[in-house]
Amino acid sequence: MINKIVTFGEVLLRLTPPNYLKFSQAKEFVATYGGSEANVAVSLAQFGLNSKFVTRLPQNDIADACIKELRSHNVSTDCIARGGDRVGIYFLENGAVARQSKVVYDRAGSSFCTLQPGMIDWKEVLKDAQWFHWSGVAAAVSQGAADACMEGIKVADSMGLTISCDLNYRKNLWNYGKTPDDVMLPMVQYSDVIFGSEPEYEKVLGISKVGFKAISVNEQLNEDGFRAVGEQVVAKVPRCKKMFLELRNSINANHNTIAGVVYSDNTLKCSKIYDITHNVDRVGVGDAFCGGMIYGLVAYPGDDQKALDFAMAASCLKNTIYGDFNLVNTAEVENLMGGDGSGRVSR
Repeated sequence: MINKIVTFGEVLLRLTPPNYLKFSQAKEFVATYGGSEANVAVSLAQFGLNSKFVTRLPQNDIADACIKELRSHNVSTDCIARGGDRVGIYFLENGAVARQSKVVYDRAGSSFCTLQPGMIDWKEVLKDAQWFHWSGVAAAVSQGAADACMEGIKVADSMGLTISCDLNYRKNLWNYGKTPDDVMLPMVQYSDVIFGSEPEYEKVLGISKVGFKAISVNEQLNEDGFRAVGEQVVAKVPRCKKMFLELRNSINANHNTIAGVVYSDNTLKCSKIYDITHNVDRVGVGDAFCGGMIYGLVAYPGDDQKALDFAMAASCLKNTIYGDFNLVNTAEVENLMGGDGSGRVSR
């Protein structure tokens, strides 16, 4: 098994009105923690891997509570930098049926947003690690955070680590005068493994969407179209060995179909389609896919199909878990991989 996987990004305090209430109705909020790269770190720890999360947090009680929560899920936090004034926050209004979910960010001036190169000792952070994972969120929040992320990527590259990137485009975060292709394209060039949805590949790499509109598990994926996407990604990022595409059709806020494909060595492999008829919480589903895929690549070397099937089952199960973190273990994922989606009581 791999020695250590390091993920880097901003962890946030998440505040959600209970019971599908709108913000205007809320008299209280449920407080949890999350953020793309922290979500991946928790998934990896749930699957039994040595998982380390790196970020910057202030010296206050909220940050301490956040670190305690990460540690409770067996994520190593010993290299988190301390400094700055505040923990970033995001407010989530859960949608229902035809009403979309909404996110409001309150992260300007956070400890992570004010991060600068030199604040993290990357050689110490990446010591004994074999994998470094980052996402487009880290590049989007500020120039300083993007520069610090690039600093980490270059050190990881010099140390021979496998580097993975989740493109993770968030339009409401790009507010410092740069575009995703300006900032991310040079960063993505260091990636051995790339994750993303169709709109993210289009926004960051300029690759047109194929489309996924499945309303049934029996529909066929456009394999020729997705193979062409993989070929274009590898042409633009020659280092990329494996390109993963997360597919989702939102029939409504609570009913989605999901699938995934992987392109590697001129070969495309496809997952089956999952029908999510009652979505408990879709935030973090893409991160669950990334965490499941990284685990799958480590646990099933040379078997991309099995790795993809694990990632999709993990992603499917995340739809049933409240909060950002995917709190399922390998046995639960493998059970679903094996075809048991009955939801019966386990006695």
